[in-house]
Parts: sequence; structure tokens; C-alpha cells
Amino acid sequence: MSIRGTTALVAHIGFPTGGFVSPLIYNPFFEQAGIDAVVVPMGCHASDYPAFLRAVFTLTNIRGALITMPHKVTTAALVDDPSAAVRLAGSCNAVRRLPDGRLQGDLFDGEGFVRALRRNECRVEGARALVVGAGGVGSAIAASLASAGAASIAVIDTRPAAAHALAERLAQHVRGLDVRTGDADPAACNLVVNATPLGTRDDDPLPIDVARLAPGTFVGDVVMTRGATPLLAAASQRGCRVQPGTDMLFEQIPLYLAFFGFPSATPDELRRLARSR
Repeated sequence: MSIRGTTALVAHIGFPTGGFVSPLIYNPFFEQAGIDAVVVPMGCHASDYPAFLRAVFTLTNIRGALITMPHKVTTAALVDDPSAAVRLAGSCNAVRRLPDGRLQGDLFDGEGFVRALRRNECRVEGARALVVGAGGVGSAIAASLASAGAASIAVIDTRPAAAHALAERLAQHVRGLDVRTGDADPAACNLVVNATPLGTRDDDPLPIDVARLAPGTFVGDVVMTRGATPLLAAASQRGCRVQPGTDMLFEQIPLYLAFFGFPSATPDELRRLARSR
């Protein structure tokens, strides 16, 4: 692809950048569609991030920013105009500059995950869900599951305060939702989500006790650096249906494209482009 003085920049900000998948999908799409834009990975430590986010949006040719680990939760408090999804989840993964210079933030992880569930024929309405991880992506997924009609959501995290804070926001947002924290047993759940980095490395422990999964439980993962994570492989062996992390990514990219004002594409079109590279 050709980068010119007219090329619109989309910053992909996180740390570390080695596992970033989005540039491998966005940039082939931009090239194929004749869109003068590029997604650029930008590694930024947490201590430098608040100042950097403001600084990068002083660029005149920036179209927006994709925000990933470990900055999603921090970003929710940095944007001037957070969406309802950002306020509920306490997490933000998309930022753009408004004409008046204010930064507007939105969140697409959760909606992308729920869209992928429905595409994979997992019924969300009435689901009994367990979400492992109350960070940026876990908060987004839990919020979208609640909004989509899940009957109950158990949230666990190695930081109990984060899980409790998320549970309180969910309970306030959705009347009648059964929200619990601290219960990691998946036996009573028909939807289990790993929203942690566990599974990125071969020596990571499993995020749940897989032996407690009932056959037929739907198990989703957010790890994108590999297809069948150890959790998904073990769940499949128990007769569970599974969803890899890239399913969420392909479903949310059209939402990002619209947010940044680019022509859109379907998840299937994006998948075909990614496979051809």
C-alpha cells in the first residue's frame, strides 16, 4: 500500500504491540477499497498514555484511535464525550476528535462479541453467563450481555474491587438482572467467556475449571493471537461449542469503520481479505 501526505492515520495504541491483529485486517481492506488511510501500531506504556492520547490527537491528519490493552479502562476517564456504553462498562476502545476539538469515545468490544455469539447461533436472551475478567474487554462484554437480555451474569476477577464495581453498574443499568461476583464455578452457566489474556502463552493456567463445564455450554475467548486456545480446545473435548477471539474482532470492525467515517465492509468480506494475505 502507498502512504502519502494525504493519508489518514488511525492510531492503534496499546502495549505490547507484537500481538496486534487489527492492522492485518484494516490495511488490506483500505488498500482493496481504495481508501487513503492506514492503521499504525503505536506502543505506549501506561505511565505515558494520558499525555500521549491528547498529543496524538493534535495531529491534523489523524482520523481516530483504536485502543487496546492495557489502556481501555484509563481511556474511559480521558475522553470528553463518552458514549452510554463507555459509561456503563467503564471502558473505551475507540476515540475520535470532534470538530470542536473534544475527544469522543465509544466501545465496540461487547457489541462485537454479542454479534459473534448470534452469528454462531448462541442464544443470548435468557443466558446464564460467567465472565472471567472485569478489565476493559470483560466489562464491555458483560455490559453488552446484560443489555442483550442475559438472565444472569457472574463476574470474577483477580481484583475483587473491579468485579464488584462492574456488578454494581450492571445492576443499576438492567433491572431484574441477577449479577454475582466471586463465583467461578461454570457448572450452572450455559455461556462462559474468558475475557483475560490467559491462553496467550502455552504455560498459562486455564481461567476456569474445565471439568465443571457441562456439555453444550457455549465457551468464548477473547485471545486473538491464536485460534484454538487451550481453553477452547479443552472445552471442545467436553462437547462444548466454542468461539475464538477473532470472531469478536471481525464483527466489531464494521462498527469502527462507521465511527471513523470510512466506508464499511461486512465481516465476511473482511475475513476473505484476511485469508488472502
